[in-house]
Amino acid sequence: MASHRRPKQQSRARVTVLTTTAAAAAVVLSANAANAAPSQKLSKDQVKAKVDKLYQEAEQATEKYNGAKEKQQKLQKEISTIQDNVARGQQDLNKLRDGLGSLATSQYRSGGIDPSVQLFLSSNPDDFLDKASTLDQLSAQQVDALKKIQDKQRELAQERAEAAEKLKDLSSTRTELEQKKKEVQGKLADAQKVLNTLTAKEKQELAAQQARADRSSSERVNLGDAPPASGRAAAAFSAAQAQLGKPYVYGATGPSSFDCSGLTSYAYAQAGVSIPRTSESQATIGTRIYDQSQLKVGDLVFFYGDIHHVGLYAGNGQVLHAPHTGAVVRYEAMSDMPFQFGVRV
Repeated sequence: MASHRRPKQQSRARVTVLTTTAAAAAVVLSANAANAAPSQKLSKDQVKAKVDKLYQEAEQATEKYNGAKEKQQKLQKEISTIQDNVARGQQDLNKLRDGLGSLATSQYRSGGIDPSVQLFLSSNPDDFLDKASTLDQLSAQQVDALKKIQDKQRELAQERAEAAEKLKDLSSTRTELEQKKKEVQGKLADAQKVLNTLTAKEKQELAAQQARADRSSSERVNLGDAPPASGRAAAAFSAAQAQLGKPYVYGATGPSSFDCSGLTSYAYAQAGVSIPRTSESQATIGTRIYDQSQLKVGDLVFFYGDIHHVGLYAGNGQVLHAPHTGAVVRYEAMSDMPFQFGVRV
């Protein structure tokens, strides 16, 4: 007969040990939490340094964005031109076919239509011309008309294929443009988050510091008496000077705001000179100058290893440029940035 025993209960000693252990663990965790170093608040100078770095990264992305935008505009123009050519070519082809049809009608009225012409009118002329045995059944006038039609068809096929390829390229360029736009906006949003960690007083101090830099660099700069690189360079520099104090805005080409290459391309356009839109492309034109002492007013000057920043040489070691978000068009010492080379347009 089975024995009925009461379930064995945990000993009070074990329960006490577990409870004590849990309590001790809680105390340790609490102590660790209390002793953990709080996240260190960045100083105003540290915030400025971090924000400046983010602005520089945003400018790098901005120049890529500008390049994609320029490519998109170029592709759209090329596609429009090809599509216009195709439309005109189709009209020409229709006229050629109508002409051959009229020739066949005339032949029919004068004694019956040639079977070979009937074959053409109901099929592809490429297939028709491939059948060389039928050529002796055609008049010289008909052969010439068919060859013109065949050539026009080939031309239209090539143009349509070219348009299709450019449309694919345009699609990928639009995707790249959107990605770069998001990248710029992301960097600027990150910079704003960092700025938001400052107190109201610190924000005011930083804004005042930026305002002083903008004013002093725009109004109290000794440019010396360096000669302009040329008459047009002088005109471009004068046009850029007229933009002093206007804000930096990514992707902007004036006249109310600018990014770095937007300012330089705008300035030269006012002097009647068309230069590329982006700093990277602007670096490929004209004559390069690696010795700063050889620079003249109006020369393009490029900074950073990836050439993502450009301005106009102003004389006396100064550059006139659109620096970054939060700043305005102003003069600045070239020594503040890693100079790479100049370009004389």
